[in-house]
Amino acid sequence: MGTYLFLSAAAMLAGFLVDCLIGDPYWIPHPVCAIGKWISFFEKRLRARFPMTERGELIAGRWLVVLVTAVSTLVPLAVSLLAYLIHPWVYFAVETVMCWQIFAAHSLRRESMKVCRALEREDPDGARAALRNIVGRDTDVLDENGMARAAVETVAENTSDGVTAPMLYLFLFGAAGGFFYKSVNTMDSMVGYKNQKYLYFGRAAAKTDDVLNFLPSRITAVFMILSSALCGLDAGGALRIFRRDRKKHASPNSAQTESVCAGALGLRLAGDAVYGGTVLKKAYIGDAVREIEPRDIRRANRLM
Repeated sequence: MGTYLFLSAAAMLAGFLVDCLIGDPYWIPHPVCAIGKWISFFEKRLRARFPMTERGELIAGRWLVVLVTAVSTLVPLAVSLLAYLIHPWVYFAVETVMCWQIFAAHSLRRESMKVCRALEREDPDGARAALRNIVGRDTDVLDENGMARAAVETVAENTSDGVTAPMLYLFLFGAAGGFFYKSVNTMDSMVGYKNQKYLYFGRAAAKTDDVLNFLPSRITAVFMILSSALCGLDAGGALRIFRRDRKKHASPNSAQTESVCAGALGLRLAGDAVYGGTVLKKAYIGDAVREIEPRDIRRANRLM
């Protein structure tokens, strides 16, 4: 058991380092894409199986969470156990690869910096195209400042969702736990919307994601405040805005890290956003100590 736990922890660290170095090469099929296909597969069949009533869609949504998390957890668990039975070092190699595929720090920085560089060379169309890859809101209505703000918000929120939350579940439960978390997070991003199609069907996924991210988002916020000082940012402002604005979001978790980033950078983030042509009302987070600039995307990534 001691060898197993040691190799699990070492694999998590190795996987994180590999992600930092090379990220997710585009030519390698990513398991999150497979999870997305499973979500679409089960959604189609569950919608056909249950009536299109409030109760029917709520039950179908709960079954979606059960089925997707079961597949996403049991498959990597079986692979890990089989690898360990072959040899502990085979287990270490396989577990490292799976941990690497769960982290998103490198990809988050790479994709958000595409927005930054496009804005710095005064290419709003290029920035808008790059931004579409990392946000769900309508980008056509955003000016240059709005695009920079959206990129900073995405980096701030996904510091927890894409980096520290997976790290926590990998540390506690190995690659299988990491894929369990990732499956819930992916479901939330695909069906966890409060619109006509997913208001009831996606509720179980959204609530499960809220529960899984409750502790990681708060741990991340604390470490982001401490890291602000190391990055030459405003740690005092980060703490002040965190204490004031951490609950100013429909999600109980998203504003935890977003408020820290806003305070550390001296920016006002959030506010109303457009999704599918519909304006979603959101409270502002942070104070506009200064105007946002493309370089703030770099600063947010350094903090992440």
